[in-house]
Amino acid sequence: MAVNVKIVSKAQPKAKPITIKIKGPKIKVVEYQLDMRRALNGDIMVFDHKDIDIIVLTEKKKIVAFAKETVSENTYGAENRLFSYLRKNGIVQFDSIEGGTVYGSLQAVLLESKEVDSIKMALYEISKWLEEEKPYLEDDYEDMVQDYTLYPDGDESTELGEVPHAVEKGSILQRGLFSPYFHGKYTY
Repeated sequence: MAVNVKIVSKAQPKAKPITIKIKGPKIKVVEYQLDMRRALNGDIMVFDHKDIDIIVLTEKKKIVAFAKETVSENTYGAENRLFSYLRKNGIVQFDSIEGGTVYGSLQAVLLESKEVDSIKMALYEISKWLEEEKPYLEDDYEDMVQDYTLYPDGDESTELGEVPHAVEKGSILQRGLFSPYFHGKYTY
């Protein structure tokens, strides 16, 4: 099966989005956009994610994900979701997902195919994963979570409603008691 790929880039001083069209017999046209660049050695670098950069090593047939700035739980979570998605869709070898040589990176080996180009399929699946990640990448997501927590719907709130502020609340007194461990005496 022959696969034709057309790469089109628009000259912009900033990041250049590259559009790839995959055509073949009995295959519908698939279009997607990624913010990616090609390195001097031919590796493809994808910069669409907020927390991680994804590099497809074309000669070594590997995919590596790096943290953009600082390594945190968010970066590892994004890398883990990426490689889980690629593993489930048959793009990377299941047993090859491991920590990379750079601190905070994950890498995996691409599966080989005789029917389609594994690099092009990897880029397509990465674009589909980025579409799924889009709600997490938006800046409004944190505000949405904060509003959900601070102002819950009627189904997720208590029947008490607004509770007024008071100096003392509840049945445990805060003043007038000795510390339970003060000189070994308990005051109950």
